[in-house]
Amino acid sequence: MELTQATASKFAAIALGHVAREYPHKLDHVMASDADVQPPRVLHPCFFGSFDWHSCVHGWWTLLTLRRLFPEMPEAAQIEELAEATFTPDKLAAELAYLDRPDARGFERPYGWAWLLYLHHEAERHQDRQWGARIEPLAKAFAKRLSAYLQVLTYPITVGTHFNTSFALCLAREWAESRDPVLIATIDEWSLAAFAAKGAYVGWEPGGDEFLSPVLSAAMLMSRVMPYTQFAPWFDQLVIANGWLESECRPVTVSDRSDGKIAHLDGLNLSRAWNLRAIGNALGDDHAGSLIARRAEDHLAAALPHVAGDYAGEHWLASFALLAMLEKG
Repeated sequence: MELTQATASKFAAIALGHVAREYPHKLDHVMASDADVQPPRVLHPCFFGSFDWHSCVHGWWTLLTLRRLFPEMPEAAQIEELAEATFTPDKLAAELAYLDRPDARGFERPYGWAWLLYLHHEAERHQDRQWGARIEPLAKAFAKRLSAYLQVLTYPITVGTHFNTSFALCLAREWAESRDPVLIATIDEWSLAAFAAKGAYVGWEPGGDEFLSPVLSAAMLMSRVMPYTQFAPWFDQLVIANGWLESECRPVTVSDRSDGKIAHLDGLNLSRAWNLRAIGNALGDDHAGSLIARRAEDHLAAALPHVAGDYAGEHWLASFALLAMLEKG
């Protein structure tokens, strides 16, 4: 279950099929007057596809990542052509201008913010193109918003959907590592205050429409914030000693993949696989390493056959499969 060129081509073809597909579309858009009633392609000339703004952003992350890793795959040239037509100064300026609207303070917070940072992180790796430089002003605007948001976010949001704080901070922290030491310090200080005292997880997971694990998202974040000597006993107390990882953390069942909310559960299997692989890499072979690895592979195997199929999942699942597969066990 490692990434091959054949799988990369499959994922690329899926993403190419939706990043420029405008409809159906679900907007995150507050209207102040009739003038604000506009189609997605006008409101968001870069990210109008993939059913919603954030899925389009991480669909583009998927495409650029695959183009970098497999430059010889047949889809690479199509990715380059479409990216050049999409990431133009004028279109990105329109995306940035949207954030200046008085009613856009909560736009895509925090999930879309983090994915935009992660897209910029990937775009800058393509040194033969100007995509990173063009996206940078938008990324910096979202980074500024995230820092300000953490100043007023008193409690972590631990649901398994787009509002989850830990997932967003995992992506944002990786972007900030080489760019924004102040944001790194802000994320780490906030995360320690929010989660360092947590232990013996007893939450009711999974929820019926979740694509993130509340506890494993937080644990993955803390694996990056805490030193090993602090993280290992913290994680042991959180989900090992109480038996949660052994008895409760099993692949979930998806009853109806045409239902957009229920289809989230395929994403839960994929994101758990990603979380567990990352946590296992942080811990090494100690601290239930074999159990962590086994649970990761079980979740990945359960979800990979369902990345393509109904558009309810197809417009976003490849990104989460890619996250898991890039985090080598």
